[in-house]
Amino acid sequence: MTASKISTTCVIGAGAWGTALATMCVRAGLYTTLWCRSADLAKAIATDRENTTYLPGHRLPEDLQVTSNLSEVAGSDLLILATPAQATREVVTRLSEHINKPAPLIITAKGLERDSNKFLTDVARESSDLQPLVLSGPSFAADVVAGLPTAITLAGEDAQQTSAIAHALSTRSFRIYVSKDMKGVQIGGAVKNVLAIAVGICAGKGLGASAQAALLARSFAELRRLAAALGAQPETLFGLSGLGDLVLTCSSTQSRNFSLGVELGKGVDLETILALRTAVSEGVHTAGVVRAIAAAHHIEMPVCEAVARIVSSNANVDDEITHLMSRPLRAEHD
Repeated sequence: MTASKISTTCVIGAGAWGTALATMCVRAGLYTTLWCRSADLAKAIATDRENTTYLPGHRLPEDLQVTSNLSEVAGSDLLILATPAQATREVVTRLSEHINKPAPLIITAKGLERDSNKFLTDVARESSDLQPLVLSGPSFAADVVAGLPTAITLAGEDAQQTSAIAHALSTRSFRIYVSKDMKGVQIGGAVKNVLAIAVGICAGKGLGASAQAALLARSFAELRRLAAALGAQPETLFGLSGLGDLVLTCSSTQSRNFSLGVELGKGVDLETILALRTAVSEGVHTAGVVRAIAAAHHIEMPVCEAVARIVSSNANVDDEITHLMSRPLRAEHD
């Protein structure tokens, strides 16, 4: 596949990120369709040229096509999946019923499947004949749709195909770097959401900038340990989809996971936080999966374990902080 052969794309999922990516695809010169699960949302976006539910305040391109009919994605040169991680299996299964030719499928959700503990690329392979790639890195939807400078990583097994897609999607403000380390890119994207909840809790409790910096550094150590145990390339974790995404997600309330942690730190219960949100905070669903994988590989990930206990077992935030600070002293890089 060459960049010149990519002329049509469909973005599946009309949340904030899917809407931003669809806008970016139009700017890259591709004939782009945005698929919405809701027919009402599709109609509203097509009429108003704005996604007031998930990305308000941003005018969308006039030539962006909008549909709620999955059959309209058939024949697209490129598919971009922007649905929540836990919906991947269902949506890809439905999508495969309408595809009439093999096509690359870019997965943009940052999570792991909760019931199986599997990577989303593995879920896609089990559910279809599509060729999965992964797009991940430090990027907020509002920045991308506003045309602000953004750099991100696209990982795929076929280097030539990955490079062609990166060239087809890149613009002056949206720069795509390529990688073959699909596992490392997925680990970085999924685990940083769990860690961002922890750093958000620290901020919400008002524990200070020093504590946040320390927690961020120790969180990165956990991310690297898990990646090494699962066979990811070390350099991936120091790149955009690892350290870059972790720093962004742990430093701004634009992050759904960091802001959720802030609210938890302020004493708001999880059910109340989630009830007031339209968008998914992936770290809530991924925390238990990360804890299970870490246990299976005998990896110490105390920060992720604390978050898992808080979001899945209603553990007391103050007790978890005390537990973390009471851990035995050790060499920093053991």
